[in-house]
Amino acid sequence: MAHTDNQTMRRVLRREIAGTIGLLTDEQDFSAMRRYRSFTFDDHTAYLQQVETLLRSRALQGSHTSVALFDPEEYAEFCVDSGLDPDIPSSRARFTAELAATGPTLLYEGQPLVDLLSALVDEAVRQATWEYATTLLARLGACASCGEDIGRAAFTRASGLLVRILDTARPGNRHLVCSVSGAAETIVAVLHADQDEDGTTHVDDAGALEFTTVLALGLATRSPGGLVMRTTSPDTPDCIYGWRLRGNGLEALTAGEVFDAYCTDVESGDLISPESGVDYCVPPDLGDLEQPPGGHHH
Repeated sequence: MAHTDNQTMRRVLRREIAGTIGLLTDEQDFSAMRRYRSFTFDDHTAYLQQVETLLRSRALQGSHTSVALFDPEEYAEFCVDSGLDPDIPSSRARFTAELAATGPTLLYEGQPLVDLLSALVDEAVRQATWEYATTLLARLGACASCGEDIGRAAFTRASGLLVRILDTARPGNRHLVCSVSGAAETIVAVLHADQDEDGTTHVDDAGALEFTTVLALGLATRSPGGLVMRTTSPDTPDCIYGWRLRGNGLEALTAGEVFDAYCTDVESGDLISPESGVDYCVPPDLGDLEQPPGGHHH
């Protein structure tokens, strides 16, 4: 009787354990792992099918499973740094546990694996963008004139601008894109802000942090860039407007400039047809936040 009770308790406890699976999302990463004899899969499609079957099985048993991106290069470096043999399953399990603590993960909730993979890659890109922008901001150091931390001051200003942009937007759901052109590459951040019927706006904290950091980087480095807002609400045309980054602030785009930006092919420069049901608008006045007052600027 006691043995049966112990088995029951273990089954109950098993449901309490949340697991993480490190997933090889593409053929290249999958091929890289095949150099290890203990990695016995030989077909990427079959591997993904088995992963999806396992996820479904665990979900039916009441277990919660998160999925993380498994990078073979990072795994090899991890094993060297930790003194682990990379060709044993326990090393892969330990690396996956590290991913669960430090990397982007998403909870499996019954969605198709292809959708989960796409969302996971997007999440990894978001985290990498935020880390990169944060590093660049930190490197700016202190202002030679006043001693103020340039990155921190820019982040504070960017936060105020984002709050003001959301407060002045038309009712509805908002989709914001901020792009900053750097010497090496263009950094892009996206933020969704959905609004309830009672007017309450819901913003993902992590997304807002990333968006603010990228905007702050553009302001602090006075890099070329822009910010575009699209509002969507039932029974009304979508409204699109935006600003260009100018100095330490934002400069409103005219409706014509927004139209030209959306209706010109980036690569060829050819005109493309405008979207139906869309108004290209002038942004609302952000007040004195739009351009900082005169005086000392970093």
